[in-house]
Amino acid sequence: MSELSHVDESGRVRMVDVGSKPVSRRRAVARASVRMAPATVERLRDLPKGDALTTAELAGVMAAKRTSDLIPLCHALPLTSIHVSAVVGGGGVEIIATAEATWQTGVEMEALVAASVAALTVYDMAKAIDKEMVVEDVRLLEKTKEPV
Repeated sequence: MSELSHVDESGRVRMVDVGSKPVSRRRAVARASVRMAPATVERLRDLPKGDALTTAELAGVMAAKRTSDLIPLCHALPLTSIHVSAVVGGGGVEIIATAEATWQTGVEMEALVAASVAALTVYDMAKAIDKEMVVEDVRLLEKTKEPV
């Protein structure tokens, strides 16, 4: 990449003008994980419905809808779908967030914010019993654009 998209010719930051871009169906998938002690994993597995994982999933959805409030130069997007899944595995919790919109710019920031906030929510809810947890591997897995 030769130029930063949010910096103008004089070096000042700016919001990218997407007004002339065609509307297309956009989709992005992001992940994050929370590595934790085996005992913490078991405690999360034993919780009933309405537990920490459901709370984390809802936090991720809510965060995706607020991405432009959190990232200064992000466009406010009309999201058509956001899905967050938090699954307990052997070494912790894996979060997958999928965001979709039909708009002039991508939804990767919304997916990344959703995955990150869901992971932070798991961390917040389990920090009292596990001081060694690590939020890690926040990354974009996929992004697509299709004409409408």
